[in-house]
Amino acid sequence: MFDLKSLFSPEGACATVLPGWRSRPQQLAMAEAVERAIADNSVLLAEAGTGTGKTLAYLIPALLSGGKVVISTGTKALQDQLFHRDLPAARRALKSPVKVALLKGRANYVCHHHLQRNLADGRFAHRDDAAWLQKIARFAETSSSGDRAEAEGIPEDATAWQYAISSRDTCLGSECSHFKDCFVMAARKAALDAEVVVVNHHLFFADLWLKDEGVAELLPACNTVVLDEAHQLAETAAQFFGETLSTAQLLDLAGDTKRLAAVKAGDFPALRRAAEDLAKVTRDLRLAFPQNPVKSTIAELARYDKWPDALKALSSALDETAKLLETQAERDADLKNCFERAQAVQATLASWQRADDPDNPRVHWLETTLSSLLLHATPLSVGAMFGAKLTERAQAWILTSATLAVGGDFTHLKTRLGIETAETLCVDSPFDYPRQGVLYVPQGLPAPNTPDFTDAVVNAALPVLEVSRGRAFILFTSLRALEKARGLLFDAFKARGWDYPLLVQGDAPKNELLARFQKAGNAVLLGSQSFWEGVDMPGDALSVVIIDKLPFQPPDDPVVAARIAQAEKNGGKPFMDYQLPHAAISLKQGAGRLIRTETDRGVLMICDTRLADKPYGRLLLNALPAMTRTRKLEVVERFFASPLASPVIEGEAAQPVPHVL
Repeated sequence: MFDLKSLFSPEGACATVLPGWRSRPQQLAMAEAVERAIADNSVLLAEAGTGTGKTLAYLIPALLSGGKVVISTGTKALQDQLFHRDLPAARRALKSPVKVALLKGRANYVCHHHLQRNLADGRFAHRDDAAWLQKIARFAETSSSGDRAEAEGIPEDATAWQYAISSRDTCLGSECSHFKDCFVMAARKAALDAEVVVVNHHLFFADLWLKDEGVAELLPACNTVVLDEAHQLAETAAQFFGETLSTAQLLDLAGDTKRLAAVKAGDFPALRRAAEDLAKVTRDLRLAFPQNPVKSTIAELARYDKWPDALKALSSALDETAKLLETQAERDADLKNCFERAQAVQATLASWQRADDPDNPRVHWLETTLSSLLLHATPLSVGAMFGAKLTERAQAWILTSATLAVGGDFTHLKTRLGIETAETLCVDSPFDYPRQGVLYVPQGLPAPNTPDFTDAVVNAALPVLEVSRGRAFILFTSLRALEKARGLLFDAFKARGWDYPLLVQGDAPKNELLARFQKAGNAVLLGSQSFWEGVDMPGDALSVVIIDKLPFQPPDDPVVAARIAQAEKNGGKPFMDYQLPHAAISLKQGAGRLIRTETDRGVLMICDTRLADKPYGRLLLNALPAMTRTRKLEVVERFFASPLASPVIEGEAAQPVPHVL
């Protein structure tokens, strides 16, 4: 029988089996809390600071429990890391023979039906799609999983994949002629047979929570659910508890209907004409708005003159297409699928246009991109729905992340998720932050809402980049500021003769940019939202993280504005209860990119002087790692001049950390 104290001791199984593992009291404390929660079938919120080893802290007690476990992570990349690295490590430490399974969403698996249908059709958007699709077909013939991540030599972002996969809308289910050989169904069967299943949050909500076909029984059958990166849950849940209809969905429906009308219903030309009309009015709907992106609530749409007629034309064309599809649905499974999709779209469009249940209010809003339009109905709160699920049956729920609390207070997350009675645990990072890092807030910067703010950020960053010799992430709260900074930094680097590679989000896939950053050793990477979290860059390649502004959500965002209004209506204080805690957690995520190991050293530079000047700045400061704090550039210069990790800054580091800034 394994005992956690011995397992996590300096002489225990973890130390013996796992190279580089070190005993940490924080890891043991979390593992013991997880063990208690599993034994009591309770809900545990566990914040574990960077370097705690939280993954092993929940994996080992979960494996020891002997029950079925579902583990959900924030992204597919973290899901793969957990399954291929962390889970095998835990099994080695325990010598555990448990059966494990990795389950992804259906778009990650080759669909035999769509692959064969599109190969036969031979019509593709890009010249090289046909060649890539032939390679995908050869992969599908030899693969046991059909997982596109295992298709060597075929880029995961190749456009040909869209012709080889299905979606929730286009899957034929049990009516498919390839159902017995379906890779998705095989993966789901393996998940049902396994004792430990690893998924990601999108799959968790889309398939497990919403009870998608073939996997609905997985969640009720498990004893323990672990939700890692749990700070993302409220926003992810809002996506899936709400509704969205996009012009991309409508164009796909119109395109599929048009193609099938020609192949399967050539004697019924009215269907082809209806599909063509649906495609036209869908594009016209987007053209009813300016080219620049728009976000607007349904109540504000009256300002767009073309919108009412464009929506009416779309609704009419959709009804006509659905009516004609119904007459042809029995001729072919694909035509029947198009009819069912048309019905689902009709229902979503009707739901978006009608008033909500006042007990479960949603904000109805619209957004446009350069080429598409999306209609959203987003719940103002997911707490009632989420909280009710966690008490449905006797199960343990472990929600964990490095950023759940604000200064040790979990009220914000508890309220948003409807789990006010959950047990909580907050274990600090084992890192020596006062000696490993400096928090630098420059003096004299303008207010973040002034036109010349980004210029000032770049000017303040340049002397830091000079002494750090590049090796920096610069994280922005908006893409507009990022693009402006790109031009300013390019000119500044050229004028100074610096050869630091300038890498910019959007110029290449995220993983490629990070690989180039690591390899260069002196690069400067500009990133927005996707680089604030989920990026692990230990070592000397990253020694500076610069954040331009405090990451407050934009108050004119339709969902944020509606939640603020709802809080005010209920007598709350939306800034203190919602906006500020949300910003604090986001800021902790961005700051967490810097110090990843006990030997990392670096400077966290935050260019928003509200952190030092506003009364609420203290709450944000207390949410950050306890680095040495300064407003003086010379402190940063001395930090980089010293090659030693300890002491970092004579005199400064010795002061009580909260009072340095």
